[in-house]
Amino acid sequence: MAIESIMNEHQRLSILHCLAAMDSYSTNDSIVQSVCTQYGNSMTIDKIRTHLYWLKEQGLVTLEETGPYMVAALTSRGIDAEAGLAKVPGIKRPAPRV
Repeated sequence: MAIESIMNEHQRLSILHCLAAMDSYSTNDSIVQSVCTQYGNSMTIDKIRTHLYWLKEQGLVTLEETGPYMVAALTSRGIDAEAGLAKVPGIKRPAPRV
């Protein structure tokens, strides 16, 4: 598997983890960027938005543009993917939670 594919899978999972950690299961792309950096997945806003659009195509998030920000919210399927209950090609399956 190419390194870029592996990185994409990890980055997408980090985005889902970030959204799942929010009380409303949603936040803007700038906060996603900061949280993903804490997970060790530093990305540009362009890269985050590319992933967010991809996640939307998979039915895992909804998106809303609000001024200069993009607000992402997890869907029920996104919550299942983040928890490892649903397998989605292109997203790293999370390790078991111990």
